[in-house]
Amino acid sequence: MSKLSSKLWSRGKYLLLALLGSVLFLLITLFWTHPLPAAETTYPQGQLGQAQQLYEAGQFPEAAQILEQFIQSPPAKANQGEQVIALRNLSLVYRQLGQWTAANEAIAKSLSLLESIPSPQRSPLLASVLDVKGSLQLEQGQPDGAVRTWERSSQIYEQLGDEIKANRSTINQAQALQQLGFYRRSITLLTPVVEAFASQPDSLDKSVALRSLGDGLQFVGELETARKYLEESLEIAQRLPSPEAIANTQLSLGNLWSALGKTTEALQFYQQAASNTLLSPSKRIQAQVNQLSLLVKTSEIPAAQALWPQIQASLDALPPSHSLVFARINLGQNLMSLGVEPKAIATIFIVALEQSRSLGDWRSESFALGSLGNLYEKSAQWSDAEQLTEQALAVAQTHNALYLAYPWQWQLGRIYKQQNQYDKAIIAYSESVRILKVLRADLITVNAQVQLSFQEGIDPIYRDLIGLLLNPSRNAITPEDLQKALDVFESLQVAELDNFFKEACLTSQSLDIDRLDPQAAVIYPIILPDRLELIVSFPGGQLQHYTSAITRLELEKISDQLRQTLLIRASNRYFNGLKRLYTSIIQPLEADLKYHGIKNLIFVLDGGLRNIPMAALYDGQQFLVQKYSVSLAPSLQLIDPRPLQDQKLRVLVAALSESRQGFSPLPYVNTEVEEIQSNLPSQVLLNQKFTEASFKQALGDQSAPIIHIATHGQFSSQNETTFILTWDERLDITSLNSVLQVADINQANPIELLVLSACETAIGDERAALGIAGMAVRSGARSTIATLWQVDDEATALFMNRFYKVLTTSKTTKTEALRQAQIEVLQDTRFQAHPYFWAPYVLVGNWL
Repeated sequence: MSKLSSKLWSRGKYLLLALLGSVLFLLITLFWTHPLPAAETTYPQGQLGQAQQLYEAGQFPEAAQILEQFIQSPPAKANQGEQVIALRNLSLVYRQLGQWTAANEAIAKSLSLLESIPSPQRSPLLASVLDVKGSLQLEQGQPDGAVRTWERSSQIYEQLGDEIKANRSTINQAQALQQLGFYRRSITLLTPVVEAFASQPDSLDKSVALRSLGDGLQFVGELETARKYLEESLEIAQRLPSPEAIANTQLSLGNLWSALGKTTEALQFYQQAASNTLLSPSKRIQAQVNQLSLLVKTSEIPAAQALWPQIQASLDALPPSHSLVFARINLGQNLMSLGVEPKAIATIFIVALEQSRSLGDWRSESFALGSLGNLYEKSAQWSDAEQLTEQALAVAQTHNALYLAYPWQWQLGRIYKQQNQYDKAIIAYSESVRILKVLRADLITVNAQVQLSFQEGIDPIYRDLIGLLLNPSRNAITPEDLQKALDVFESLQVAELDNFFKEACLTSQSLDIDRLDPQAAVIYPIILPDRLELIVSFPGGQLQHYTSAITRLELEKISDQLRQTLLIRASNRYFNGLKRLYTSIIQPLEADLKYHGIKNLIFVLDGGLRNIPMAALYDGQQFLVQKYSVSLAPSLQLIDPRPLQDQKLRVLVAALSESRQGFSPLPYVNTEVEEIQSNLPSQVLLNQKFTEASFKQALGDQSAPIIHIATHGQFSSQNETTFILTWDERLDITSLNSVLQVADINQANPIELLVLSACETAIGDERAALGIAGMAVRSGARSTIATLWQVDDEATALFMNRFYKVLTTSKTTKTEALRQAQIEVLQDTRFQAHPYFWAPYVLVGNWL
């Protein structure tokens, strides 16, 4: 396999893994297996009872023969209700045999016969038949129809007062919703069911409800809560005992441990589930497929090579169903990573395609076509790859399935790009990005490790499109190309923050910088694999484009080294890295900055550059902050750039100077607080007085436009591990937002400035500074000052004194006050101009 083909396949594979976690690969959604109803006293114990026993023993052809004879018997030997049940049961038998047409016909006849049955007797029979119809729909890739069917059966059971069966139908409905990707709706349905079971004794229904809720919760990233429910489900299954329920929950726990990155534990659960002979063959295959995917992901190649022939043999021995077709597709995609001969893989995809069409399952048909197209893309068979991808796209578009359309548009764009058909590639990529904007609310509600790997499945689409628009091999790049590239990059920043928050909580808006600040330039360094593209917005709305010949790997290496050397106070090894970044980012546009009279630089940073203080870039004689004021924007579309209002400024200070929760003391915080009090009217919550409750109350009581928090904290690439420390709690972004909302509600004016002093970005987290942007956006404050690393206490006291003095005594912008405070520390001989002392302070948001 060539390096290029390997790269293309890797990107295509990971996107496919990301798209439909509800039906594919690591997390194939489990659904309730409907047994035949127990024989009731009003039914003959002969043929119906005998068929029941044969079904439960797995003797499906024999059960079908008896039921067919019963249905064909004269009316005198069976009433209509018995005929309905017989047809319903025969449909279940045909389902097990993979005879889908016959199964559908049997259930349709059962429903038709019900129309002639009197109402009192009809309702329970109808609900029972609908239950089977829902399972048929789900296994044939019709989850939307299954949801509607089970909604109807659940309503009937509720009307009949049969709470047990109503709950079962609700569980089924929730699992069909999970297969559609509506995880939060499924959680909403399942939560009251699980709560109702809480006071009830152990039962299979209770175990399944807990497992289903756990499955839904892990898809939305609530992994620890999911673990609690799944472990409880397993305990109940073991106490009953129910071997099949045990194995099903082991499969779910394998998925959970895989999502948590615990490979050993995940593999153990998969192996336990796959080895359980009482588990249905299709579920055992799902466990093996998930095991294979994890082995391939962790490069356990010998184990994967030993496992996949077993999976293929099992698949070939079973009749097709929706889940098994996807298992076959997943097998083929894993074999591509294992380097199996392409013809063998193509055969697997072709069989999956034929089976999907026999089922009438358009979702799996689209995936089979697209996967086969990806195989040909990998082999550089461009014509076949293009044709198959277009067919996959056509199926998705026919059913308005946007979640399927965007990866095929991306794949089509890659195929055009490899053939140097740049205009066609741009059209395909642009359509993929357009769909992603529509889908952003759906795509980011799922835990990245489970369903969506943003950096592997979404980020490359945006960057590839930008690279195409700014491709030097094309004809002259037009102003329209620049504007579109800029819009795509801005959209990428918003999408990344949405992914950070796991919800589409951001509202973007267009912004006219020139009218607000004619001395400002907005700099967009866009990291591409082979180069750094720079788009700069100058006054007058003029866009300029520059290219630096520095690769992504080089930038990542420099950024990683700087993150270490900038923290070594007794060393100046940081100079080379800062010079290199200055040469790559500032030098190409320096003449134009002077020409336009620029004084304020606003950076919309990308990737690892977020972890580096732009103010510290060095030209060999001066740091950037000595020539320009510098601020950051997570995305210019998210900025509310209004000047600091002409009002009497007040500060609410919340601070910790003592050691708490294992964190070291911050003795100079006391000095910092005193300096603030000497400059501005202040309310202070220090140490024991700084609790979540007291902070919330102070926000509600006071009308302070500045909130200053001096405490330990951490910024991370994960919402959950970005926090600030109070006396009694750790406030993550969500909790802090909840607290700060009190200020928004009770104050006539919004928070103008939020200062987070003594926090730091997480060590070893390349995207840690995303947490600063997240905190800035989520807090609701117009401006946020934060620190990239834990700052020196003494330098911070000097910095804060100068910052607030400039802010209150001169009519200047916040970014200029920041610059003057940084220069004050830079020029202080105690700190030897080392960036460690003055550079970590960054202003995010409104710079005015």
